[in-house]
Amino acid sequence: MNDKGLTKGFWTAVAVAAALWFWMFSPWTEGLSPFWLTMAFAAVVLTTAALCCGFSWRSLMPVKFSTVLCGVAIAAVLWGMFWVGDKVSSWLFCFARPQVDSIYDMKDGFPSWVIALLLLFVIGPAEELFWRGFVQQRLSQIWGDTKGFVVATLVYTLIHLWSFNVMLIMAALVAGFVWGLLYRIKPSLLPALVISHALWDACVFVVFPI
Repeated sequence: MNDKGLTKGFWTAVAVAAALWFWMFSPWTEGLSPFWLTMAFAAVVLTTAALCCGFSWRSLMPVKFSTVLCGVAIAAVLWGMFWVGDKVSSWLFCFARPQVDSIYDMKDGFPSWVIALLLLFVIGPAEELFWRGFVQQRLSQIWGDTKGFVVATLVYTLIHLWSFNVMLIMAALVAGFVWGLLYRIKPSLLPALVISHALWDACVFVVFPI
């Protein structure tokens, strides 16, 4: 199969995601809207787009205790990778820590508990559902598992270019690669990946910031 198998709705959804990430992260639109409310709005839009384009909630069921444990383990390992990556990058590059700090500055003016709840129950799950459960799944159907994984990971990374923040772009690449690779290996892990994304987001931004 080829590109013709990808509907106009698919490309529209990806274009909407790119536009939303531009609005949230570009220096030209910085401060024009509350970041976390905009992020939550984007999550709702992306979830709606995926559902309208054929994503099925059945791919997230059932959620067993082992699924939750797997999600927690993936989040913990990923947090550890980022902790090590932060120390190494700070040692190698003088710009690394200031750029990481600028990411955390996005929390300013918003209660931490509200941010944590949005990340846990809205933003984290929606991102994983859209990028792995919808985008990578659809690309893999058309282009094959490996190419679908590579392209989905690159797109997920590239939409963060608007930030002009090397550390944020690398974070998107690493996290997207890990989640995408696990989905490439075993698509039935999607519920665990949703849990891991939500937990990792809340931990790295609020509970256990790096």
